[in-house]
Formats: sequence, C-alpha cells, structure tokens
Amino acid sequence: MLARAAAWGSRRGLTVGAAAATAGVAALWQQQPRRADSAAEVQPQLRWAHVLPLHWKSEVAGWLQDDMPSLDIGGFVVGEERRTAHLYGKSNGVLAGRPFFDAVFELLGCEVEWHMREGAEVDADAAGGKVHVATVTGPARHLLIGERTALNTLARCSGVATKTRDAVAIKEKAGWHGMVAGTRKTTPGFRIVEKYGLLVGGGATHRLDLSQMIMLKDNHIWSAGSITKAVQAARSAAGFTSKIEVEARDLTEAVEAAEAGADIVMLDNYTPAALQIDARALKARFPHVVVEASGGITEATMADYMCEHVDVISRGNLTQGYPAVDFSLKIQKE
Repeated sequence: MLARAAAWGSRRGLTVGAAAATAGVAALWQQQPRRADSAAEVQPQLRWAHVLPLHWKSEVAGWLQDDMPSLDIGGFVVGEERRTAHLYGKSNGVLAGRPFFDAVFELLGCEVEWHMREGAEVDADAAGGKVHVATVTGPARHLLIGERTALNTLARCSGVATKTRDAVAIKEKAGWHGMVAGTRKTTPGFRIVEKYGLLVGGGATHRLDLSQMIMLKDNHIWSAGSITKAVQAARSAAGFTSKIEVEARDLTEAVEAAEAGADIVMLDNYTPAALQIDARALKARFPHVVVEASGGITEATMADYMCEHVDVISRGNLTQGYPAVDFSLKIQKE
C-alpha cells in the first residue's frame, strides 16, 4: 500500500520526498488515532473528520515539504531528544482543525493528546490569557518542524469556525429558519480547511467546487445569451442528478430562472427591503425553489436579510477576512 501511495503522490506532481511523505500518511490513515478524550468528546471530532476526502492527508505532507524544502539547521541544533510541548489557545474562539493538526504531527512521529474537543469554545480571557488545549510529545526536531504548519492551519480553521458560529448565533437569536453558508471565496490550496471550519462552526459549506453544483452567474448568462439558454444548456449536460443555481439581480431575472428550471435562485446584492418583497413574490409562484440571499451581507446587516421567504444566506466574508485565533506551542523545560 505504501508503494501505491508513493506512486500516487508522484502522479500528483509531488517530489520524491513529498511522495514518500504521502506514503507515510497513507499508513497513518489505517491507524487508530491516539487520543485521551472520552467517547463523548471524541465523537464530534470524528464526525467532522470523516467528511474529509481521501487526499487531504497528502496535502498536509505537501505543506510540510513547502516549509522545509532544503536543510533544517534549526532542527540540527536541537536534535531528536524526546520532548513535551503544550499547545495554548491565547485568544477567544472556536477550536477547529484538530484533524489537520494531528496529521502534521503524526506524519512526524509525534503524539497529540487533546484536552478540548473539536468545536469547543477557547476562553482565553477566563483562563488568564491562555488555555492548555493539547499536549504534543515527540523528538524536539520534529516538534519544531511541524510547529508552524500545525499552528497556521489550526489558527485559520478556528478563525473560520469562530466567525461562522457568530453568524449562526445571529440566526438563532432572530429565530430564523434558514441556513448560513459560506461561498467559493476560499484560499487556493486551503479550501478543504476553510470549508471544514464552516462545518465545525455550524454553517453550510455551499458548493465545494465547480463540479459539485452548477451555479450560473452573470458572466455565464451574458455569454450564453439569456438565463433560459444557460439553464437549458446546463441541464442538457448535467442531467437530473445536479442542482442548478442562477444568480438574479431582480424579480424578472429570478422568475425567468425559476421558469427555466433552476433549483436555487440567488437574489444578489439586494437591499433588505427589496429582498423581502422579491423573495415573497418568488416563493408565492415557485414554492419549491430555494431562495438564497447573497452579496455584501455582513455580520452587522445579516439580521435584516433574515425573512420568512429566504432559505439561505451566504457570506463570502466567512472565509475572506476572518481573524485567526491565536495559538502557540511551547516546549516544556525538563
């Protein structure tokens, strides 16, 4: 299996070192995770980790190689004596990204013991400025090789989850029935982490990529000639198994999209008042159509868009402009 994984990594354009790392990750895939949590605490982390695609651990190997493409003089200085490091949360937020953090250190032959479950609130203020989130043990050099990659990933994933949970809290306070979703505005090469953060934060990922669902935006429509032509062409290629979403700027476009067979109509860049009027009118004629509101919606204005006839509110700023949660990894003095 290791040889197959190495060959697979090579086909993806990885160097020999990264392909070998991919092979090591494939072996780790078969291992039981080394955890100290109770079953109740582990379950949320396992549930979210199980949505990740097969290739995600090879991406982790690539991140490590990217951070150490040549010599590691700092690692040479510290050697491979076994050490213990504490992971501290130093700002408030939602803990998200445990699978990625684990994969970094498992690949390097280190063990991670978590003291907080995935999705838990890190309350650094209440803890006097830092919370002991996890303990990592392994060779000193390996701890330092993985440190920054693991922290960067955890900080950003937790940042997305925190911003998403804040948005979900607004929804719950308003008593709104719909879903809060991200968009495809993600960082190239980092999409899987940011989409995962949306899930841990309680949001919906929206479509994951161009292949998952068909979204016909203004450029598609202008290029095709009309909304109807664009929807018909998309349906002829996709068949009955894929949903089609159409971006609409006004009620006329929204109605044309629904009549053409769109499953989802996005009312884009609306004011809250105009959205309520057009969403109500669209649902009255096409109750089966999912209505999405998007475009320029922020945490401050989100509640104004939550109306009875809107099913989804999507916000690109959930994965663009989120503040990272501050984490640090400190090797303990023996």
